[in-house]
Amino acid sequence: MENTDKENKYMRARERVDELKKFYGNLTSYVLVISGLALINYFTTGFGYMWFLWAAFGWGIGIVFHAIKTFDLNPFFGKQWEKRKIEKIMRDEEQNNKWK
Repeated sequence: MENTDKENKYMRARERVDELKKFYGNLTSYVLVISGLALINYFTTGFGYMWFLWAAFGWGIGIVFHAIKTFDLNPFFGKQWEKRKIEKIMRDEEQNNKWK
């Protein structure tokens, strides 16, 4: 039993590390690509029209949602909400099965 518990903890920790790795990879790509686009924009138009900001804004929205998911910042339907809901359903199910 203890071995299984350690394996479960390890698997959860590994999944968490993978989530963090994907987020930081996405963030690094964002910084590098947007910086490159800004340089291209500067050398072609001298920031006469800063078109690279459209890409920064669009991708930035994706980064924000990725951060919300990765760091469990969603106050409504985050992992803590899921955990509470699962526990409540399990308690309700236990109550219903007591009388059968």
